[in-house]
Amino acid sequence: MNRGHAATIRIIALACLASVSCGASSARPAAISDASALFAFSRAPESGVTFLSTQMNPVEEAGRMRSSILKDFPGAVDFKPNDNSYIFSQVESMRRANPGDCVLIGALHGDLVTLQRKGLLRPLDDAYAALAGRGFPESLLALASPGGERAYYVPWMQASFVMVANKKALEYLPDGAVLDSLSYDQLLQWGSSIFARTGRRAIGFPAGKNGLMHRFFQGYLYPSFTASTLLRFKSRDAELMWSYFGRLWQFVHPGSLVYSDMSEPLIAGDVWIAWDHTARLTHAFEERADDYVAFPAPVGPEGRGYMAVVSGLAIPEGFAREGDAVLLIDYLTQPAIQARTLSETGFFPVVGSWTEADIPGRLRSLASAVGKQTGSPDSIPTLMPIGLGERGSDYNAAFMMTFSEIVLQGKSARSVLIENAATLQDIVNEAGAPCWAPDVSDGRPCALE
Repeated sequence: MNRGHAATIRIIALACLASVSCGASSARPAAISDASALFAFSRAPESGVTFLSTQMNPVEEAGRMRSSILKDFPGAVDFKPNDNSYIFSQVESMRRANPGDCVLIGALHGDLVTLQRKGLLRPLDDAYAALAGRGFPESLLALASPGGERAYYVPWMQASFVMVANKKALEYLPDGAVLDSLSYDQLLQWGSSIFARTGRRAIGFPAGKNGLMHRFFQGYLYPSFTASTLLRFKSRDAELMWSYFGRLWQFVHPGSLVYSDMSEPLIAGDVWIAWDHTARLTHAFEERADDYVAFPAPVGPEGRGYMAVVSGLAIPEGFAREGDAVLLIDYLTQPAIQARTLSETGFFPVVGSWTEADIPGRLRSLASAVGKQTGSPDSIPTLMPIGLGERGSDYNAAFMMTFSEIVLQGKSARSVLIENAATLQDIVNEAGAPCWAPDVSDGRPCALE
């Protein structure tokens, strides 16, 4: 699949959130959000399933996964969330030590592509045969089939990152500013206005140890200012971008350096304007939905960069028992469980048989923001890193180090970008990873400009 086509697929896939019923089948199951829905299985599971996942990693999300989302599965599930480097190492070690186990993997698209390229995933033709009628969008099915042939994972969930504002902040918006078309310059003016009139540094980011701040740089700031996520890492436009972010940081709450998610700082009133993953913003809306409004990421000189998040379910190659993992895939993609997952975590369904009525009222502002973000004509869709494998965490760390050195330590942007670009190139070279959208190149590995 070429990179341009991948970007097109991403627009179509996340546009499902804008129309909500994208790809819906004509025969919609009744009351799919009813927690008492009955589940029919072809047989009872033989024994337990070990579920390795890079998703639902935060303690609260993992708890909801175990106590609510998985509660109606008729077999035992050992849910083990962790980062992708843990998953990569565990798959091979578990296969050597316990080949008779039953294992399911839940991970991001890019991680699953890496596992497939290493020959660690088996094709899932039999699983799809059991999922007739799910109504997966064709765009997501294309992503699940690297190379355009056999499918190696089943779509599980999708999400994105958006902005949220306490309605108290709206009176400080710059003249003429509209949330749905807010620019990064207007965001700076907004933060400055609040500070000048209240003394508050009211903007917040999840830049703590377990936060997702690196995704803001990779999928939002860089594409919006450079139309690139990696190729133009050390460009003149990137220098201007970091200069802008340094000015914005004057109005960012100092607690951002320890925040892992933005719901609690919003609820506490420490920040009035925040950016984060939709799943990590749901608690704020659960607590006080009427106090907040979600809106798309701002627009930069090159457009509105945003990052799409697609997760899938896969079965690793080499384990003797696979049938129970297929049963768990069946369960997790049933419309009732997809709706329950949305309600509990803020991850949006990937099946066709759901509509706006199935979105809990408290989450509709988030859904609307995602839809506007993906449907905007100036959007620049960005894929999460693909093909980096165990070096993915090092790749993310390089972006955070760049932020720390330029914005927090005041070092020369030019020298920092040159040095850290070399680090990123080494990572990409070692992994042999091609470019991913919005970057396009003919060669492999991806070569920074």
